[in-house]
Amino acid sequence: MGRPAPLPVLRFGVDTFAFPNESRTKNAGKPDLYANYCFVMARAITQFHHFARFAPEAPRVTSAEYTELVRRATSRPPWHDPLPLEERVVIPGFASLYELSKTEEQAVKAGLPGRFWGWVHWTNWRVTFPVTAAGQERVVLETMAEIQAGRPVQLLVTNFPIVELNHTVIVYDYRVYEGRFLELRVYDPNDPSKPGSIAFDRVARRFFASEVFDTNPGDIRAFRMYHTPLL
Repeated sequence: MGRPAPLPVLRFGVDTFAFPNESRTKNAGKPDLYANYCFVMARAITQFHHFARFAPEAPRVTSAEYTELVRRATSRPPWHDPLPLEERVVIPGFASLYELSKTEEQAVKAGLPGRFWGWVHWTNWRVTFPVTAAGQERVVLETMAEIQAGRPVQLLVTNFPIVELNHTVIVYDYRVYEGRFLELRVYDPNDPSKPGSIAFDRVARRFFASEVFDTNPGDIRAFRMYHTPLL
C-alpha cells in the first residue's frame, strides 16, 4: 500500500511540456528535429514553476511575444527561490505550460535556452563516477524533503557504462510502500504522454529504473542537478 507525499508538486499534462525531446536514433532524417534538449526542458519546468504564472483570462499575444516571455521565465537560475506571484512573468491567454507549448510550440522552443551548455556542464561527467549507497540514500532523502517543501527536483540519471541512459528527469511526487521500496514519479522530457517512475530500494540503497522512457528496467545511479550554482 502506498503512502503519498503531501501533494504532487506538478500536475502532469498541465505543468509539463506538450512536445517531446526527440530521439535522434528514432527520428533519423526528420526535418527540424528537436533533439538533445532534455536538460533544457527539465530545467525549464522548474523555472516556470518558480518564476512564471499563467493568466488565461488575459488576451493572447503574438508568437514573438510568447518567445520573449519564455526567454524571460527561463533566464533566472533554477536554484533561486520562487518569486512572489506579483513578481512573476505573466503568460497571458493560456491556463498552463502544456496548453502554451501545444498551441505555440515553435514560439516556446525558440524562447528556451540553447542546448550546448547543457551538454558540456561539468556535472554531467558525474555519470562516470562511482557512488556510495549512503550517497544515493542522501539523494533520495533530499528529493523527498524538496517535494514536501513544494519544490520539484531535477535528477541526472544514468546506467553508464551501458550506453543507454544518460538523461535527466523531474521528480514531482513520491509514494512510500510497505517493505523496502519507494517510488519517485517523474516527468521525462522524452515522453510528454505519461509519467515515468524510478524506484529506490531502501535496503540496498540504490535506484532502479522501473518506468523510464525507452530504458530497460535495471539499476541506475542518480544525482541532483541545478540545485546550487555549482551542482
